[in-house]
Amino acid sequence: MKIISLLFLTLFLGKGCQNAEAQEINAAVIEYVANTRGFYQKIVIEEKKFSISRDRNQSEKPVATEISNADWNELITIFQEINLDEIPELKSPTEKRFYDGAAIANLKITYKGKTYESKSFDHGYPPVEIKKLVNKINSFAKQNDEN
Repeated sequence: MKIISLLFLTLFLGKGCQNAEAQEINAAVIEYVANTRGFYQKIVIEEKKFSISRDRNQSEKPVATEISNADWNELITIFQEINLDEIPELKSPTEKRFYDGAAIANLKITYKGKTYESKSFDHGYPPVEIKKLVNKINSFAKQNDEN
């Protein structure tokens, strides 16, 4: 009886550990790019830091800024809610970018060696499934503008 209990417990705990494995944002690089003819913004989040580039030619090296603990914890929660495999299939809720009504935006997440890239969507109007993440990323740009 002890052997059966031990086997059951081992199987149960082994399966529980696999399901508990959550996406770790520390293993991810998140890039958000929005641009039009006269506007360019690239935000990169990596290892609890973000950098913003407004130079399309990348002639100026962006400066990395530390993300506060509160913002980082919120970002972790949002990141864990996203199904990365769905990102390439997401549909844009609006089409303002087709007539210069909004900048063209893309989200790219590189996670554990695999890249998940969205289709183009309107800057400020992301697909619902990634809206929280995109809004959080853009909040870093707004914070940076205020400083």
